[in-house]
Amino acid sequence: MKLHEIAELISGELTLPEFKDKEISGIGKIESASEDEITFIANPVYEKYFSGTSAGCVIVSKRFNETLYQRLDDRKLPLIRTEDPYLSFLTLLDIMSPQTELQKIGIHENAVISDTAEISSDEVRIGANCFIGEKVKIGARVSILPNTVILAGVEISDDVLIYPNVTIYQGTKIGARVIVHSGTTIGSDGFGQAKNSDGTFQKIPQKGIVVIGDDVEIGSNCTIDRATMGETVIHSGVKLDNMIQIAHNVEIGENTVIAAQSGIAGSTKIGKNCMIGGKVGIVGHITICDNVILTAATNVSKSITVPGMYSGYRSQPMRAELRQEAAIRSLNKKK
Repeated sequence: MKLHEIAELISGELTLPEFKDKEISGIGKIESASEDEITFIANPVYEKYFSGTSAGCVIVSKRFNETLYQRLDDRKLPLIRTEDPYLSFLTLLDIMSPQTELQKIGIHENAVISDTAEISSDEVRIGANCFIGEKVKIGARVSILPNTVILAGVEISDDVLIYPNVTIYQGTKIGARVIVHSGTTIGSDGFGQAKNSDGTFQKIPQKGIVVIGDDVEIGSNCTIDRATMGETVIHSGVKLDNMIQIAHNVEIGENTVIAAQSGIAGSTKIGKNCMIGGKVGIVGHITICDNVILTAATNVSKSITVPGMYSGYRSQPMRAELRQEAAIRSLNKKK
């Protein structure tokens, strides 16, 4: 693509019009991009690479001041200024590096599909060794990659992508445009055990289901447990990283994001637009309100009712946690 075409595509302003017909053939990192590639700066941490980059063009914000960075060579470097360079870069990435076809349209001859399953005739892809159980419903343009197991009564809406080796238990409902990555299990039994008088444990039947909204992405090796009764609910727009445990009857609000290795115990309700860092642990039967940020490795033992940033072994507002840490460090100095 030519630079003026790229600028028009991302609603940006090209700083050096004499480069409008310069051709760009690829996308690269700012540290290693070549002269026929375009790159971007969205995070100020990467501004230090501007003076030495070999890229043919850099997408930057409208506030970026290139005069602060002296070039290591004499060549002029065209910029494309946009309101949000990161989102602009993502738009360009989709066009210049399109997704390869993961699965051919159609049903592989080695797939096992129940006669009672309802599968759309519109561009559905089902790979080798998949199992589709009784009364499963699969919408249009769904891709189910090899070795995936979908048990009885599962409902999958349009434009869903399920990567290999996923297991979806009976009764699960999945909304439109959901992505489920390899190794994830949805709808397994919640951890319910009742202790008998003789010290043994008796399994509590898990009779509920999992409901997943639209535009959810679930990373690799996540486990989402079915409800004891009722529903475990992942609302629309939620994004889950890899290796996350979500227990029975948990509810996660719209557009909340959760990083890897976090665990949420049963019947906890998490609000909308929350950001949960890696290795966060959340106890059961509590509520976290909308717009809460939990920093990495925070442990939440009670409900959070005020939006804000929380951290620490026993979660508290981050400023309070930092003050306590500073006070503890000062004890050694007093000695």
